[in-house]
Amino acid sequence: MKLISASASPFGRKVKVALIETGQLDDVELVAVKTTAIAVDPIVQAANPMGKIPALIRPDAPALYDSRVICRFLDARANAGLYPDQRLWDVLTLEATADAILDAAVLITYEGRLRAKEQQSTAWTDAQWSKVTNGVAALNNKWMSHLNGPLDMGQIAVGCALGYLDFRHDARNWRKDNDALAKWFADFSQRDSMQATIPVDPK
Repeated sequence: MKLISASASPFGRKVKVALIETGQLDDVELVAVKTTAIAVDPIVQAANPMGKIPALIRPDAPALYDSRVICRFLDARANAGLYPDQRLWDVLTLEATADAILDAAVLITYEGRLRAKEQQSTAWTDAQWSKVTNGVAALNNKWMSHLNGPLDMGQIAVGCALGYLDFRHDARNWRKDNDALAKWFADFSQRDSMQATIPVDPK
């Protein structure tokens, strides 16, 4: 199999962390691409008609895309238990919350990097950041008992989302008023899988 992604992609990071945590990293060739929302790499377009990463190329089946689909596939393939039946709906909701935080944070990044300065909207960016802060506050206030429990895909998704906030939006300080979540992330980010997938900008 081949994973089409980029070193700075938080959604790609989710998949790579899942690969490491489920012991499948050696089964997948990592294919790094340079792609953006307005200049899609042809390899990405061929794998995913939406032109988004990550995408997982399977040898005898259609490519899988959307990080949640890929992670669910990898978990089932390894019977790894990252989506445990007894906590399934909580895990899926937690993963969806983390991905929504990422969606808003990535849109802020695109606004600053891909749009001409005179076209950028502070009001729109602030609205996106409010989604981030609402999501982070919900994690801090409602989900700490789950985050401190056994490893599952919800935790991985949250870890990658917070890592992206540090990577692209550190000056906005998501940790303010979220002490419990900040402490959890400080510990979670030391996992070998997280250390091995720290995002970097492509050269």
